[in-house]
Amino acid sequence: MPSTAVDLLVIGAGPAGAAAATQAARGGANVVVFDKAPYGRDKVCGDGLTPRAVGALNELGIPLDDAHHIDGLRMIANSTVRELPWPDGGRFPNHGAVWPRRRLDAALIDAATEAGADVRWETEALPILEGDTVIGVEANGERYTAPMTVVATGAPGAVAKMLGTERVEDEPFGLAIRAYAESPRHADAHLEACLTLKDEHGTPVPGYGWMFPAGDGTVNIGAGALSTMKGFKKLNLNTLLDDYRDMVQETWGLGPYLERPRAWRLPMSAQRRHGKGWVAIGDAAGLINPMNGEGIDYGLESGMLASDLFLADAATAPERYDIEVGERFDGFLSTGRRFSFLIGHPWILKNGLRLAVGTEAIANITLQVMGNLVDSSTPGAAGRIFSLTDKALATADPLLRRTRAAA
Repeated sequence: MPSTAVDLLVIGAGPAGAAAATQAARGGANVVVFDKAPYGRDKVCGDGLTPRAVGALNELGIPLDDAHHIDGLRMIANSTVRELPWPDGGRFPNHGAVWPRRRLDAALIDAATEAGADVRWETEALPILEGDTVIGVEANGERYTAPMTVVATGAPGAVAKMLGTERVEDEPFGLAIRAYAESPRHADAHLEACLTLKDEHGTPVPGYGWMFPAGDGTVNIGAGALSTMKGFKKLNLNTLLDDYRDMVQETWGLGPYLERPRAWRLPMSAQRRHGKGWVAIGDAAGLINPMNGEGIDYGLESGMLASDLFLADAATAPERYDIEVGERFDGFLSTGRRFSFLIGHPWILKNGLRLAVGTEAIANITLQVMGNLVDSSTPGAAGRIFSLTDKALATADPLLRRTRAAA
């Protein structure tokens, strides 16, 4: 079998994989990227970019001229509406964006190609294992070897099974569905999130419905739910989306769906995210905020981090990556997973949402959580509340899991 030696291999050409490839190629590495899909493929997604994601794109030098600028978030809980700007003066930009994934992903992988990465489309790549070490990949009957392979395959699949990066069975995950529709409010400057959805039986849904204006005549309309809700296994996503559409039809002047609604799974944990000769990044590493289902920003950041560590020292990169990703994300994500068990109880969800948007001060903290802007290093009230919440939920975690509402 023919064999080619390179510096870095990347499986997956989405945002995380493209970020890793771009960063490594710009640093002088010989990079090959593989993706099963053709160039220009459309990934089902909400298309919203948080200020954190915009910051990561700025760091990568990706122009956002093609994206629709977003000033803030409009949160709706029953009759309460809070329209808040993204925070100013912090470590992230004060604006977000909506950028349909077909165009976002193309811009990112084009940057990788321009940096010198070799992208192989419509090519499935599987890791080659020697004992417990990944030495490269096999693709189209050829072997490619490298000191490190980056797994950026999104939701679990064949690669995850081979390397053990599958979701932790007892941890929550999410499901979401989206469609596009024409709307006269396509240029609205705010994302809109309805926090008080109910299923067809009237059970409160731990999740939200969204209206994300794309600025191109259309809006991305969608809904998502966490697996911790009562009756999750019987939840009909199409019905949930249609019911939400009925709620916003008049205020957004929605036209018919422009395509069939498409659903996807949101992994929010991973059994492993590194091993000898490999790392997993983005969704493949379970790096998704359980409180909003967002992961593009984490994908971009983890991709750049993996490549920076590889360029510094390929031998120690996988272990260093796991440590640094843990320091950066694990505290917030574990708190989010615990929180998802809490709001899986309908009466807690119902009363908690009143608090979440009840005052502008608390709503601003909710805004930061929904925007992936708060973590253990966040200063001020949001950071203090995060730390207190983390400690309280850690103590309550065994009880929350024993009394989980899922059925």
